[in-house]
Amino acid sequence: MTQVTSAEIAKFRTQLADYPDAINALQVIEDCEGNLEDAAMVLAIRAGQQPEIANFDWLDSLAKKCRAVICKEEFRSSLIAEDFAIVAGHLAATKLCPALLVTPVLMYAVQDGINIFCEPLDAVSVI
Repeated sequence: MTQVTSAEIAKFRTQLADYPDAINALQVIEDCEGNLEDAAMVLAIRAGQQPEIANFDWLDSLAKKCRAVICKEEFRSSLIAEDFAIVAGHLAATKLCPALLVTPVLMYAVQDGINIFCEPLDAVSVI
């Protein structure tokens, strides 16, 4: 289970205030007491998705699907600096995942640690 704190939710809420889907997602995350997997399932259903695997596996799979965008050098640097807005906007524009799910995906990647989350792509680029 990936758990985020009220302080982390507040940080994202401040930075993503201009993104209504992000604000809606943060409210659901808050309603789920910071449990990202539970919140992602609720948001996925609202977005018309039909997740068929366990909560943790589903969010992990979705985050991995978005990894190539999240781990671009310019975005990775922003996430390490805890500047989430530019990455959220770009990820939503790519349509890799529904806009309602961009926030939990980013929070999941940040919780994992951006460098750890992006490590599989680093190994590929070295070869």
